[in-house]
Amino acid sequence: MFQSFETTSDPSAGPGRLARLRDHLRAEGLAGFLIPRADVHQGEYVAARDERLQWLTGFTGSAGFAIVLPDVAGVFIDGRYRVQVKGQVDLAAYTPVPWPEVKPGPWIRDHLSEGIVGFDPWLHSADEITRIEAALEGSAVTLRAFANAVDAIWPDQPAPPAGAAFPHPVTLAGETSVDKRTRLAASLHKDGQSAAVITLPDSLCWLLNLRGADVPRNPILHGFAILRDDGSVDAFIAPAKLNDAARKALDAGVRLHAPDQFAPALKALTGAIRVDRGTAPLAVSRLVEEGGATVAWGDDPCRLPKACKNAAEVAGMREAHLRDGAAVVEFLCWLDAAAPKGGLTEIDVVTALEGYRRATNVLHDISFDTICGAGPNGAIMHYRVTTDSNRPVRQDELLLVDSGAQYADGTTDITRTIAVGDPGAEARDCYTRVLQGLIAISRARWPRGIAGRDLDALARFPLWVAGMDFDHGTGHGVGAFLSVHEGPQRISRVSEVPLEPGMILSNEPGYYREGAFGIRLENLIVVQIAPPLGDNRDQLSFETLTFAPFDRRLIRTGGLSPDEREWLNAYHAEVLARLSPRLSAAAREWLAAACARI
Repeated sequence: MFQSFETTSDPSAGPGRLARLRDHLRAEGLAGFLIPRADVHQGEYVAARDERLQWLTGFTGSAGFAIVLPDVAGVFIDGRYRVQVKGQVDLAAYTPVPWPEVKPGPWIRDHLSEGIVGFDPWLHSADEITRIEAALEGSAVTLRAFANAVDAIWPDQPAPPAGAAFPHPVTLAGETSVDKRTRLAASLHKDGQSAAVITLPDSLCWLLNLRGADVPRNPILHGFAILRDDGSVDAFIAPAKLNDAARKALDAGVRLHAPDQFAPALKALTGAIRVDRGTAPLAVSRLVEEGGATVAWGDDPCRLPKACKNAAEVAGMREAHLRDGAAVVEFLCWLDAAAPKGGLTEIDVVTALEGYRRATNVLHDISFDTICGAGPNGAIMHYRVTTDSNRPVRQDELLLVDSGAQYADGTTDITRTIAVGDPGAEARDCYTRVLQGLIAISRARWPRGIAGRDLDALARFPLWVAGMDFDHGTGHGVGAFLSVHEGPQRISRVSEVPLEPGMILSNEPGYYREGAFGIRLENLIVVQIAPPLGDNRDQLSFETLTFAPFDRRLIRTGGLSPDEREWLNAYHAEVLARLSPRLSAAAREWLAAACARI
């Protein structure tokens, strides 16, 4: 079993740890400290050693940060976690702060009249620190780079991860590492840059065609790299992670070094060095400048090419989704028979779903801990069931199941909300509006140059007209046997990155009513060149990768337009045709009924 159900959050420990941190800060002459949920690689997913925010506060969300000052400790969380945080931190010690509505710089000014606020320069990007410094300008508060204060008081901090690296075959990658580096080096040379610094783990893995096991659920490898303008690369990876097979997969253009040689190598660089100010730790640019080289701010050269999947990667993702779709249908068939009998809990559901994926015999891991929220737990957007929170699956409620898998040929992420009994007319109305939003994104076509922010409203409009909305983005990027959350592509109000062919994203509108229910529906989609239409303008559209039925019992059929109904019927017909040959006889029979026309 990949997923476990132990309780990892302990609100009762927070006040004591906060007191020790404040004692340490006073001894160091600091008035405060920034505690992000980040590691030195600035990735979203962190190893146990780097769970500083969780250790200090109890909050387990995948995004957020804390600012500890003498009289207040703010835990900054976005709309996904505003319910969750209240149950995970001691509210007498920590104050939840709605972010990004409230920015850290102005918040510090409001709560601190003077003093030095410390931060670890390896855990913050240049962009983050620049924004806070700008907000503090003119005040008596200053930021200062400092040794990590949480590490100083964490007596049993776990060791750094040491997962083994392994090759990702070119048949699945679609391009050799040499070809990738040659292509990216040409762009560096064109821009007059002698090298680029790579800090994101999924960028490193994509560039070298390696995968790893340094964080849970995502097959990524911790390390750094310096890509030179001649296509060679200096990779800084712990030697113990590289066995003979991994080393043999690397060509002569990859020079291996221990991680402790990264800082000296940065100081030895010359010329113009590309550094991504949004993803690289601030320490990187400071070390480059300390050595006398020039920092040339620019995007991580791997991020956009990695996001635009090639034909082999898209083909692998298609196959992974068909395999995964069959496992999900077997699960839904089981759930439909088991839930009405009573006795099921959220943990039972999670365990069964992982079992159907394991039965494929090619499951590498799940792609994140399955979110299984029964009734009011469905309103906690990133809910993780534990033995303490485990809730029965009751009659006449909604059950939200958001899950995914890691296979060597692709990464999946799918959400379905299921009726157990009759959850009522209001639940059906909300479900139908969420489904309309998913259909709107699925049917979209647009001229090249459009970004995710330009499409985001399509998913929200059916909710907006009823005075509803959801507090998360409509879609995130997804990697190919890499991180289930991948940048820079997104469908979100804040995304300015134009969508390009090969980008894979989630399509996941939702609606959440605290204390009552949650609804989310999610398919993965890939950007493609749109079929000719009208005057043959250059347009793009989406191909749906995910195949599994939506719960017809929750659809208010009269709420769908004829076009929406036709899309749904066509989608269900394709689900039935594609998955039936992969299913057991019982699941085939169940799927035929689930995919009947409406």
